[in-house]
Amino acid sequence: MRNPLIGRLIAVLLLVIPGWAATYGFLLMKDAVFLYFSQFGDEQVTPDFNWLPFLGGAVLFLLGVFFIGGWIFFRDRKRNYVAPRFMDKSGKRGK
Repeated sequence: MRNPLIGRLIAVLLLVIPGWAATYGFLLMKDAVFLYFSQFGDEQVTPDFNWLPFLGGAVLFLLGVFFIGGWIFFRDRKRNYVAPRFMDKSGKRGK
């Protein structure tokens, strides 16, 4: 017999992990921009931008946001909550 509690727990984890990744990516981007602007007050340091953490953070952020957005979109599409232009053209409802 299948336990619906375990299925729901797995579904929540599938949303939480990309959410954490998107949050961590946002923090990496924020820290890179803050560090760049904070170096302008120091006369001994030449300001340079940390591109690698910023781009890595942007990738994590975008992947997390796209995954969660796609999850919500396809769930709403299956339940016919979307606008008519986004409905399935084949006439079949998703399962």
